Amino acid sequence: MTGRLLLLLWLAFLLVAPSAATVFRWVDGEGHTHYSDRPQPGAQEIKLKLQTPYYYVQRVYDGDTLLLKEGLRVRLLGINAPEIEGRYRPEEAGASSARDWLRQHIEGHKVQLQFDKERRDHYDRLLAHVFTVEGEHLNLRLVEEGLAVVSLIPPNLKYDDSLVQAQEGAEMAKRGLWKMPDYAPQPILEIPAGNYRRGWQRYQGVPVAIRPGRKYVRLTFGPQVAVRIPQEQLGLFGKLERYLGKQIEVRGWVSRRRSNYSILVRHPSGLKPL
Repeated sequence: MTGRLLLLLWLAFLLVAPSAATVFRWVDGEGHTHYSDRPQPGAQEIKLKLQTPYYYVQRVYDGDTLLLKEGLRVRLLGINAPEIEGRYRPEEAGASSARDWLRQHIEGHKVQLQFDKERRDHYDRLLAHVFTVEGEHLNLRLVEEGLAVVSLIPPNLKYDDSLVQAQEGAEMAKRGLWKMPDYAPQPILEIPAGNYRRGWQRYQGVPVAIRPGRKYVRLTFGPQVAVRIPQEQLGLFGKLERYLGKQIEVRGWVSRRRSNYSILVRHPSGLKPL
């Protein structure tokens, strides 16, 4: 295989890689040219600047989901916006505002996508950070405006610090959903009595014990209520003992199994000490 053909193959591969890449070129003792993405003794380093592709947004479904002209659905990474009304569910507070804001910014326009560790979710949607042609980070802007909340799911943690800081600013300024009664904190111990709202919510209480398990570690607030932290993400949280006996706010979705209730938290941003 000729050196030119090898280079063409490398370029084809790098089109799906980040916008900048490095290739190493060297000639062996027989005069054959080789290319590799790994350093080699005596190799020449070649810097490649690749053009990031643009995609045309055909439709915005809601504040965190859109459809590209190519027929690909995209789910914005690191955030969650309220749900639009569906056949079997009512609209959540703030859903139309988030959808309309995103429509005004990108529907019918070109965008760039940045991917993280995982490219697709279990619905076969692309997972991406979405940027306008001018470089505006829309995932971040939605959080800054209080139109969406941070929802980080490892291993996709690109821009996690920026997203968390943006949310802290929106919460402090009471922008968007942070001033809506529908998202006001609720006592976590009232969940078993049915006194909780559907969808993403905020709950406050004092964890009293840590209960290890094979798949999850649980911070328990009472006999029927706990926060579930996956074992594989436990290292992100540090020592869980620091939460015990202290008032904290839990952010997420309530799930029920028989008479027990839990909130799955995959990232420390879902637990806020008060």
